[in-house]
Amino acid sequence: MAPTDERHMKPVPDEDPTTRGAGADSDTGGGTQGPVHVLWINAGLSCDGDSVSLTAAMQPSIEEIVMGALPGLPEVRVHWPLIDFESGPEQGADTFIEWFHKADRGELEPFLLVIEGSIPNEAIKEEGYWCGFGNDPNTGQPITTSEWIDRLAPKALGIVATGTCATYGGIHAMAGNPTGAMGVPDYLGWRWKSKAGLPIVCVPGCPVQPDNMSETLLYLLYQVAGQAPMIPLDDALRPKWLFSATVHEGCDRGGYYEQGQFTEHYGTPECLVKIGCWGPVVQCNVTKRGWMDGIGGCPNVGGICIGCTMPGFPDKFMPFMDEPPGALLSTAASGAYGAAIRRLRGITRKTADKEPSWRGKGRELHTGYRPTW
Repeated sequence: MAPTDERHMKPVPDEDPTTRGAGADSDTGGGTQGPVHVLWINAGLSCDGDSVSLTAAMQPSIEEIVMGALPGLPEVRVHWPLIDFESGPEQGADTFIEWFHKADRGELEPFLLVIEGSIPNEAIKEEGYWCGFGNDPNTGQPITTSEWIDRLAPKALGIVATGTCATYGGIHAMAGNPTGAMGVPDYLGWRWKSKAGLPIVCVPGCPVQPDNMSETLLYLLYQVAGQAPMIPLDDALRPKWLFSATVHEGCDRGGYYEQGQFTEHYGTPECLVKIGCWGPVVQCNVTKRGWMDGIGGCPNVGGICIGCTMPGFPDKFMPFMDEPPGALLSTAASGAYGAAIRRLRGITRKTADKEPSWRGKGRELHTGYRPTW
């Protein structure tokens, strides 16, 4: 039976062998017959940091996804420039770019499209192009990144924008840029849906936190296999379970904020708000998840949060390393409140930091015990 809107994606025709439920005789272990292809375009305006970041994923690792080490996954084929070391866009053992041409011709289904890097506006100039990915075999001319999106988006089972550049434009889209750069939702429309009914899935970060990206990809593959409900997203199209809490809510330094203890220079354990940390308002899980294998993450290692998972980054968080707007009022209030709390806790700590008087040697028992026989 085809999946429904409530639990999975929109229904797909049962006669389509690439997307229908596989049944007991399938060797894929999921709800599809044949492999699910992941086409990764890293030709937007970016530094490739999100690709590099994903190699550090541990929960799960990209190797576990590709090798089918997790139960219930469909067979996966990843076409990703970073790991296809034998071939460039036009040369090499398997002519890497041909996989994208196959998808364009409708010969590669089903596939998920992953986009890395912001999308420049190719319509604002008279000649040339801002960025491209391979060449058109008919003309020999570069195919722009935006043209690839135009070609492949209608055919994709779903689209994942990875990193802040692809999700919301990032550094390249800041005020004064000459390219008119934007994120994938700005380019396709924030209400865009794939042919399977999936909205654009945004996994922001500069770069993306490795496990956030691999876990989102894993979720979508389980959804394709018919083993997960529709992915829950917030208003900024981020996975809710990853981006609902703020940096501050998961930060080890949060207790110092409550007690009104703020550092004014790097290298101390107190709260970082006064030296420019935006953690109290930024939705990001890096303080709880760490960076690699639970270790690292900006405030965890003494760095301030600059808001890189937010749609307003970087413009609304600049200038960096200055006390955020509103922080003066909130830290003043926390300072007054926290000072009183610290004094009260200090009194309690002095009494709690001593052993009870009855612990010691001697011939008499002073614990208050009374024999019952």
